[in-house]
Amino acid sequence: MVGGGEKIQRSGSPAMHQFLPFAWFQGQCIPFEEAKISIATHALHYGTGAFGGMRAIPDPQNSNAMLLFRADRHARRLSQSARLLLTELSEETIMEALIAVLKANQPKQPIYLRPFVYTSDLGIAPRLHDIETDFLIYALPLGDYLSPEGVSCRISSWTRQEDRSLPLRGKISGAYITSSLAKTEAVQSGFDEALLLNSRGKVSEASGMNLFIVRDGQLITPGVDQDILEGITRASVIELAKAMDISVVERPVDKTELFIADEVFLTGTAAKITPIRKIESTELNSSRPMMMALKDRLVAITEGRDSAFEHWVNRIPLD
Repeated sequence: MVGGGEKIQRSGSPAMHQFLPFAWFQGQCIPFEEAKISIATHALHYGTGAFGGMRAIPDPQNSNAMLLFRADRHARRLSQSARLLLTELSEETIMEALIAVLKANQPKQPIYLRPFVYTSDLGIAPRLHDIETDFLIYALPLGDYLSPEGVSCRISSWTRQEDRSLPLRGKISGAYITSSLAKTEAVQSGFDEALLLNSRGKVSEASGMNLFIVRDGQLITPGVDQDILEGITRASVIELAKAMDISVVERPVDKTELFIADEVFLTGTAAKITPIRKIESTELNSSRPMMMALKDRLVAITEGRDSAFEHWVNRIPLD
């Protein structure tokens, strides 16, 4: 709203999401509409929160169950992110809340779960000591986050933060201002997504996804020393590729390599595996055999159809 109480309207704003009816808030499942925070909530002002993102799909073998992909890894990362905020949130607490949200909502379609730990005290002054924290989860239906046919990317004018200035090993909410600026810059320039370089001029990641390229039969991705988020889908693709006898190299990636690579694609919980079809004005190779092999195998795993990686999937009964 502006001074006279009139709401600010932004052109091209997306429609309101249809959230699932129940959320985890203040230690229990309650109707989503009742899960409200104060305008004076500390994290709202200082970005002192950390979030996760998980995709759950109906179990093809059991209509009364949902499949969670690598839930243990997601819970561990959120618990570690909470420690970066100087608070404790156990993996067991996260998993119990996730299961409660699934059972309360009884979803029948693929959904995205957003757990969030944050400083819940009221008032001002940036700090992490002597302050209360809380934990919530909400969910919404989710289809394709990005076009499965491929996305266009621009090299962002914004630079990926360094770990010495922000704790990049966690999904800290305040750090996502750079991702937001880069994403909007890309979309307003006619592209779908942004690719960020780090302070050393090497390719880091997209606005919220990790990046892979294929060159001469090798699968290459920026290493964890390139100021990337340690993505769970990224780690899964690396482990899966090695199991498929694909050579994997984690190393710095130069910008020019993007334009001459045999394949370029993004990975993330929401994006899954998404090809890049164009970078700046350069159209990339439309043949992506390695990416497609990895994508097909990963889909089979997430749907519980691959016995070799059954341990990556948690089957959650809804009754």
